[in-house]
Amino acid sequence: MEIPWFKAVIIGVIAGFLSGLLGIGGGVIIVPAFVLWLKIDQFRASATSVATIVITASAALVTFGVGGAVDWRAASIIFIGSAAGALLGARYLERIPEWSLATAFSVVMTVAAVRMWF
Repeated sequence: MEIPWFKAVIIGVIAGFLSGLLGIGGGVIIVPAFVLWLKIDQFRASATSVATIVITASAALVTFGVGGAVDWRAASIIFIGSAAGALLGARYLERIPEWSLATAFSVVMTVAAVRMWF
């Protein structure tokens, strides 16, 4: 599938900006944008989003790390759990129906939005 590079760049800029500004994972922007705007299936959108996280996080880490804003102890502990969880999630991604992934993603985003609002 050919992805329009201009649209992908726009998605990347918006995801990177919001990730650095709000501390949200780029997947919150990338997955819905890929599915809705680029018409990529949920599986490929999730996998592609994960592939972009390393670069996006590294770019923000340079800024935050140099500025002394990173709690390295907390980051190290979270890394252990998130690495294990990411391995499991990636292993089971294609075993879950696409509609279930989309529903789970929507529910998580809705719950997060409501919890942050109140």
